Amino acid sequence: MTRIPSCSTALALVLSAQPILANITPEEVWAGWQSLAASSGQDVSFESEVKQGDTLVVTKVVAAQSDPEGGSYSATIDQLSFKHNGDGTVSVTMSDSYPVTVDTPDEGEGASSLKLTVSQPGLVITASGTPEAASYDITAPTVSVTLDEATEGGTKLETTATLAMTELAASYLVTPKGTATGLDSSFSAKSIALNVDGKDASGTSEGTVTLSLTDLAGGAKANLLKPEVMENMATALNQGFTTESNFSFGAMAVDFDITDASGPMKLAGGINGGDFSLGIDKDKVSYGTALKAGSFTASGAEIPFPEVVVGFSETAFSILMPVSKSETPQDFAFVTKLVDFTISEDVWGMFDPGATLARDPASFVFDVKGTGFWKADIMDPAFQMEGAEPPGELSALDLNEVRVKAAGAEVDAKGGVTFDNTDLVSFQGVPAPTGVITINIKGANTLIDNLIAMGLLPEDQAMGARMMMGMFARPGAGPDELTSEIEFKDGGLFANGQQLQ
Repeated sequence: MTRIPSCSTALALVLSAQPILANITPEEVWAGWQSLAASSGQDVSFESEVKQGDTLVVTKVVAAQSDPEGGSYSATIDQLSFKHNGDGTVSVTMSDSYPVTVDTPDEGEGASSLKLTVSQPGLVITASGTPEAASYDITAPTVSVTLDEATEGGTKLETTATLAMTELAASYLVTPKGTATGLDSSFSAKSIALNVDGKDASGTSEGTVTLSLTDLAGGAKANLLKPEVMENMATALNQGFTTESNFSFGAMAVDFDITDASGPMKLAGGINGGDFSLGIDKDKVSYGTALKAGSFTASGAEIPFPEVVVGFSETAFSILMPVSKSETPQDFAFVTKLVDFTISEDVWGMFDPGATLARDPASFVFDVKGTGFWKADIMDPAFQMEGAEPPGELSALDLNEVRVKAAGAEVDAKGGVTFDNTDLVSFQGVPAPTGVITINIKGANTLIDNLIAMGLLPEDQAMGARMMMGMFARPGAGPDELTSEIEFKDGGLFANGQQLQ
């Protein structure tokens, strides 16, 4: 697989250079562009630099970069124009398209390369503000990247690919803050589409891939520090590094049609939308992602029936946790969920051909929060999780929602406990909890009966499960419902008032 350096993205030359476009004159903008390129390891050369009235025109601009492993990147822009607008702003335009070449090092199977064409007719960058507080806006009706040629291991691939974006709009504000740099940015696009068609180097696999997204939007705020400070994240956080970003999109559609030695494989489907977020500062790190209403159909030579169809109404994952050493409890949270998951009848039929089990959509939700703290800076490269001493302390845990629902049965749990970290005896090395957790169970006996009827659960094991539920639970409000109140107090464990430990 061809490995592409991070600087080779479609708009890398344009977007990576944006912070310098806030200077007040065309000459300052161009000089800043070159300075930033040099500081990031790029070599910039050009053929001519001519002032034409209120516009500085630079021709045959070549930006090139290489890495220690032998990879390289270059882009050539025929013309850049920096126009003074007379109102304290500078408009930057460039050739409608420019070529990009990416080479990756030979790792024993031959070198690989990509030749691309980036097109952005109508792209305009408007710079404003001062050198101390740079602000700029970017607009483009369309931006596209076309794969002109690809080689892998020295072999030219029979591959075509395009990536196209419509109605691009972005804004950036860059503000120096002593040794730090503040960044405030936003981004939106009406749509983005990827189309790939081709064969691998050996010619044994071929296929097409299409991916499209609509209504993309995002933003980022950051307080950036020098690279040498960022080498130690714990130090960077304590010196003020922060970042907060978000991204969302509307409808997404995907279609894979691949044929390899095993035969054809197909995947098609989409989701109604999704989002992503990330935040880091000296107190915490937060990460979250979610998808809405997805449905996918898969088929292939290795699938034992015509196709598999899966769907869901919601899926999500998020985490919030402290990251720095502390002596006082800090908030944390964790959520993972898959709601209303469904799968086609062909799959059910493999292990339940008589439709004994309920086919209701399945759900899994684990949503908890609490407080605790680390005894060391876990972002420090020298930090080691291993050791006899726990790296942190858990102070409290709340179950916002814990739910498992499948095959006609459902289990819900809610409640919360606090922990006494000075008592590691009562629960054999675990900090002693105090609190109550309530558990509700629906349909458990019916599910057990069905599993027995299917021959999946032996009678003796079923009896043991029922005895266990009888010990910990009591009848609930409805038929085939059980409830249990688990209480931790005075160093003991109680179920429905009966002491178990």
